[in-house]
Amino acid sequence: MALSFCGNDRGSNAYSVDKGVLDNGCFVDALNLVPHVFLLFITFPILFIGWGSQSSKVQIHHNTWLHFPGHSLRWILTFTLLFVHVCEIAEGIVSNTQMESNHLHLFMPALMGFIAATTSVVYYHNIETANFPKLLLALFIYWILAFITKMIKLWKFADASLGVQHLRFCITALLVVLYGLLMAVEINVIRVRKYVFFANPQKVKPAEDLQDLGVRFLQPFVNLLSKSTYWWMNPLIIGAHKRPIELKKIGKLPIAMRALTNYMRLKDSYEEQRQKTEDPDKSPSIWKSMYRAFGGSILLSSTLRYMADLLGFAGPLCISGIVEHLDSSTEIDRTNKTANMTFGVYFMSSTELLQNTSVLAVLLFLALVLQRTFLQASYYVTIETGINLRGALLAMIYNKILRLSTSNMSMGEMTLSQINNLVAIETNQLMWFLFLCPNLWAMPVQIIMGVILLYYLLGDSALIGAGVILLLAPVQYLIATKLADTQKSTLDYSTDRLKKTTEILKGIKLLKLYAWENIFCDRVEETRGKELTSLKTFALYTSMSIFMNAAIPIAAVLATFVTHAYIEEVRLSPAKAFASLALFHILVTPLFLLSTVVRFAVKALVSVQKLSEFLQSDELGDDSWRNTEMSMSLEVGKKYKHHGDTKTINRKGRYRMDNYEQPMRRQLRPTETEDVAVQVNDGFFTWGSNLSTLSDINIRIPTGQLTMIVGQVGCGKSSLLLAMLGEMQTISGKVYWSNLPGYEILFDGSISKNRYSVAYAAQKSWLLNATVEENITFGSPFNKQRYKAVIDACSLQPDIDLLPFGDQTEIGERGINLSGGQRQRICVARALYQNTNIVFLDDPFSALDIHLSDHLMQEGILKFLQDDKRTVVLVTHKLQYLIHADWIIAMKDGSVLREGTLKDIQTHDVELYEHWKTLMNRQDQELEKETEMESQTTLERKTLRRAFYSREAKSQTDDEDEEEEVEEDDDDNMSTTTSRRSKIPWKMCCRYLSSGGFLMVFLMVLSKLAKHSVMVAIDYWLAAWTSSNPHNQSLADPFINATNYTKNDDTQIAEHRSYVPVFIILCGAAIALCLITSLTVEFLGVAAATNLHHNLLNKIIHAPIRFFDVTPLGQILNRFSADTNIIDQHIPQTLESLTRSTLLCLSAIGVIAFVTPAFLIALVPLMVAFYFIQKYFRVASKDLQDLDDSTQLPLLCYFSETAEGLTTIRAFRHEARFKQRMLELTDTNNTAYLFLSAANRWLEVRTDYLGAVIVLTAAVAAIWTSSQSGLVGLGLTYALTVTNYLNWVVRNLSDLEVQMAAVKKVNSFLSTESENYEGSMDVSQVPKDWPQHGEIKIQDLCVRYDTMLKPVLKHINAYINPGQKVGICGRTGSGKSSLSLAFFNMVDVFEGKIVIDGIDICKLPLQTLRSRLSIILQDPVLFSGSIRLNLDPECTCTDDRLWEALEIAQLKNMVKALPGGLDAVVTEGGENFSVGQRQLFCLARAFVRKSSILIMDEATASIDMATENILQKVVMTAFADRTVVTIAHRVHTILTADLVIVMKRGSIMEYGKPEILMEQEDSLFASFVKADM
Repeated sequence: MALSFCGNDRGSNAYSVDKGVLDNGCFVDALNLVPHVFLLFITFPILFIGWGSQSSKVQIHHNTWLHFPGHSLRWILTFTLLFVHVCEIAEGIVSNTQMESNHLHLFMPALMGFIAATTSVVYYHNIETANFPKLLLALFIYWILAFITKMIKLWKFADASLGVQHLRFCITALLVVLYGLLMAVEINVIRVRKYVFFANPQKVKPAEDLQDLGVRFLQPFVNLLSKSTYWWMNPLIIGAHKRPIELKKIGKLPIAMRALTNYMRLKDSYEEQRQKTEDPDKSPSIWKSMYRAFGGSILLSSTLRYMADLLGFAGPLCISGIVEHLDSSTEIDRTNKTANMTFGVYFMSSTELLQNTSVLAVLLFLALVLQRTFLQASYYVTIETGINLRGALLAMIYNKILRLSTSNMSMGEMTLSQINNLVAIETNQLMWFLFLCPNLWAMPVQIIMGVILLYYLLGDSALIGAGVILLLAPVQYLIATKLADTQKSTLDYSTDRLKKTTEILKGIKLLKLYAWENIFCDRVEETRGKELTSLKTFALYTSMSIFMNAAIPIAAVLATFVTHAYIEEVRLSPAKAFASLALFHILVTPLFLLSTVVRFAVKALVSVQKLSEFLQSDELGDDSWRNTEMSMSLEVGKKYKHHGDTKTINRKGRYRMDNYEQPMRRQLRPTETEDVAVQVNDGFFTWGSNLSTLSDINIRIPTGQLTMIVGQVGCGKSSLLLAMLGEMQTISGKVYWSNLPGYEILFDGSISKNRYSVAYAAQKSWLLNATVEENITFGSPFNKQRYKAVIDACSLQPDIDLLPFGDQTEIGERGINLSGGQRQRICVARALYQNTNIVFLDDPFSALDIHLSDHLMQEGILKFLQDDKRTVVLVTHKLQYLIHADWIIAMKDGSVLREGTLKDIQTHDVELYEHWKTLMNRQDQELEKETEMESQTTLERKTLRRAFYSREAKSQTDDEDEEEEVEEDDDDNMSTTTSRRSKIPWKMCCRYLSSGGFLMVFLMVLSKLAKHSVMVAIDYWLAAWTSSNPHNQSLADPFINATNYTKNDDTQIAEHRSYVPVFIILCGAAIALCLITSLTVEFLGVAAATNLHHNLLNKIIHAPIRFFDVTPLGQILNRFSADTNIIDQHIPQTLESLTRSTLLCLSAIGVIAFVTPAFLIALVPLMVAFYFIQKYFRVASKDLQDLDDSTQLPLLCYFSETAEGLTTIRAFRHEARFKQRMLELTDTNNTAYLFLSAANRWLEVRTDYLGAVIVLTAAVAAIWTSSQSGLVGLGLTYALTVTNYLNWVVRNLSDLEVQMAAVKKVNSFLSTESENYEGSMDVSQVPKDWPQHGEIKIQDLCVRYDTMLKPVLKHINAYINPGQKVGICGRTGSGKSSLSLAFFNMVDVFEGKIVIDGIDICKLPLQTLRSRLSIILQDPVLFSGSIRLNLDPECTCTDDRLWEALEIAQLKNMVKALPGGLDAVVTEGGENFSVGQRQLFCLARAFVRKSSILIMDEATASIDMATENILQKVVMTAFADRTVVTIAHRVHTILTADLVIVMKRGSIMEYGKPEILMEQEDSLFASFVKADM
């Protein structure tokens, strides 16, 4: 048969035009070719030239600039056009098979149309990005020509009375409509852009986002194809392989997605609600405002979701069609051919086309691709909306926090933890609810549709299957709620365990010195035991949930098919069986998800309730108290702040401050007539409850002078400051702030910033998580001289020098922990540095020792502030400074007792003055006492130095991971890095599984394999059962067929039913195996978690003390909190999901390959594609996940930080700056999260398309090899499941990779070396009462902290007689403390020995040695629990002994007074006792253990004079017969000792009786004593 365009059938003259040219069908078809050819001829040269020269493009992200109107509509129409063309081609080809010879004109024009349509969209895209609208004319002409030629064809068809029943007529009509619409779109572009036919074409500018190269998130700007396939993500994801994705790389958010934009949207709709409601108490509904602000996107997402769900049902239907027609498609009757001939060609009806299996296979493929595209688009839209909503909510909460009334915070109506929960939990709950909410209305529709289709396929028995599913759904819901509850209780236990672990780690030195570590370790293990019980329940419920998920479809299929076999007359055909199997698979997902969604909906309701309460809570009153003009201009400033771009304001603000600040301050001086800065008249103030805290306040604060407020503790001094700042609720009275002349309202209506802010240092110091410098400058411009002056005034320089990065070191919650005094000095420095007229200092000396206070008073307050003529208000307890005050306010019980200068008070109120005098004297005595000792500050600095010195020794190896990263960066060779980053951590997986125990692993693998084999067996059996149908055999062998009809019907039915028992057994086995697998995986997880935590705890508790010096506490705690949590709860689930989806995919591919071996050839390229997709995705996903985590933490901390420092921020008037920072942090986190979810969509779209290709190849292979129809159904059903599970394989792989990092980190600690607890002597060899006498010989002792470090003690020799009192002194770092540690074998003794009562201590088992000596440490450590636990955790002593010890330590009366006596509660760290009392408890602890050697390490450093004297006496009496070694800071404590050892740089310089050493003029000891006197 020759190929000819019009065909050459016998007896027909295809080329005759007797009846008129247009009546020849073939000519009309040829005419249809003209436009297509025209377009191709015109566009190709333009495209080639265009690609050659890129110069004309506008310099922006030019390939994403979409600016022709009707852009998306054009893409949608073009896609529809392509689809119709495909139908036209298919129809032509199928019709062609009905003809005698090939008629090319049936499908050739359609094919050309397809190519032309594709070209048109490529051409359009290039023109649009190049911004050359004139070239669109070509397309315009093409649409017109195509429209005309198609119209002619349609008109001819109508002439020949062809109608809707003919498919070709419908297709042509559709094409006419589409071409018409495209023509309209083109005309619209001309109308809007006026690029042709008009004199002045319109100029366009790209969107602001596109001009800003920082915006990297292009989803809103790319064309439709790129939007739906996330093509624009390719460079990012593939680039992640070469170098990790950093914050710079993901850039900024587009304006429409920024938190500020969304906050405005939400706030407007919220305010609108508020205005609508008449009732002021009724809060505006957050739900409504959310709907008003974000309803549109949710509707869009739901629409996409519905389309996806409906397309989802195409799968099962196509399968049933393919399987059904595989048998019957061999011959179609040709009888009706002549009837349908018009124009000499065959016209077919629509149903006929759908009976062609190849057409169905292509349709199935298209339906799958579309369904997946719609589904991912729907997910993306909800996620974007969810993120936008979260940003808006966070901004709303933050703005509310800044306006919260202080009484709310302090009276506990709004605690910090509540605010943290709002930020961390409630907003996320709402975001998740938004992610899932389209499911709420999409799922019921999906379920109903599914049940209807099942009914249509199977009749009544389908309802039984559906019934099974519906009945089991509530059970799933129950399990889901139970899961949530168990998780809560697990959380409680783990918090408790963490608290105990933290205590152990903080007091580890003490525990080791007292040999108590095992006792405390058991306390943790006990809590961990409870946590594990809870975890086991959790595992049980999780496995039940997984089991239900797997078992429900099996049960439903079982019920349906068995009842079908017994009820229905009709035999089950393979087509129906497999279509319904696929439908059951579709139905399970929504049912399983529905329980989750409902749970989330309930949580969301609660969250909204909480949010609503929070937004309704009390706010501060207006700012009117700062005088009227002020509040007015502030309002203007605020308004200005919200509208428009915040960035620019800030920028202007910064310059403005530089320019105006200096000159204005100077101008103020001469014109200053008023001398009162603040005045309060008849003030009654309260903290919320209507009792006034401050009553009848009349005070004035003179300008430019130093005012002091004094009074007893709790008389309302701090409250007075806050009342002036407007933080308290005013009952009556007024606060006036003098209206300083000379300030100008600047051009944008806001006031020059610092005029009215007050520099305020609160009593409880408050630091930002930022560098030291940022904490001090606090948003003001940096001025070097000023900064230096402030630091000197607060004597911060020595402290800064100790920090690892100087003043660029991060401090605050997440940074380095400073001591109280250091924190307080930084806060004071902040107040001094700010350029404000008024400074409020609230008891800045409370945490400082005397030297520092004096220095601060002289240098900082008197010099620095007074020189500047600033108004200073100082609250203090140190009365000796009153002489410096210009004005004094004395307070008592919430009212002002006296006001005036010191002279006034001296003359008018003698009593008060005398009272002050006595107090001053007492303070002066203290002063003398304090100067004698090594001051508190030096101690603080010492601890800081210790912390760092030890850290630097480890050379900053913070984390193994970081080391690796460094190595990687040094590697110039890119490929090695790449392979390293895309490797899956198999070693860690093995490590994890082996800690779960080999039996469990073996069980898991076995049961998993068995389960999946049985699942395949069920479906195979179903295929065999349905194919046993006699109709099928008719094809294979007509003879059997004839005999079959003679058999009676009953035997046939019996034979049909004989398959049922095996089917039931298989299903039962599968359900049982589901249960076993889900249980084994979860309990494997629990076993692994148990082992890993147990080993980790034991390793760390028994590590040498050096380990704790070098490893930051936070890092160790992280292993116990975050990493343990991942190992406990996340890894088992990921592992389960991963194995399940992998095995499903493998079994599916196996089945398809078994059915159609030809499929294996196509599998190779698919596998390669899959390999690359997952490889790239895993690396990128890991980076993005890290970014998301690392940007989330600062955001959460920022909220709690703001809430803590509210008063300071408001006093400084820095609300706007903080809001700006919050918006930036939110945007950064949202960017990371958006990119992460876009990357997930990128992956899913790609794996889904791969799945669709798998289905297509499986179907085509099956059709061509025409194998048995039952098996084909089996293969296709499996191919459909692959699409669902491919992306889960990759997602779980990347999750597992991230989670295995936790195992790796824990594992890295498991390799630390323990201390040598054994010793070379056996415990039995040590006498029971050793050491009896307390004789100590030190021979040639050399000690170092670590084999890598220099020795700290060099060749020390000493001999101490039993019962001697020995004092050791020396400067800081001379090795005193190291010597005390050497007695306990806590450091590495590498030469020489210490012999106590004849036994070398290095040979003793540690436990024995340490339990027989006593030590009192420099910093007192108490543990939470009872007093008894703190004195005697081993519970070996009688109560009398404990009371005796307490009596010796002067604590008996105090403890007696406590509720519970010895069992009274000690809070964490002993916070409920003063430092002195804590030190006394530590003494008592040492007395309880009656050992003949006591070592006191600077024990008296934090005790006042009186207590110290008592102690000295006690030591002399209670320890009269024991050896006492005192390491002294203040030399006068050891003047009475029997022997003094003076040390310097690790060796003994002087050794002898104190009296003798005192007599030697030039002795070191003598000089120490002189300095101390």
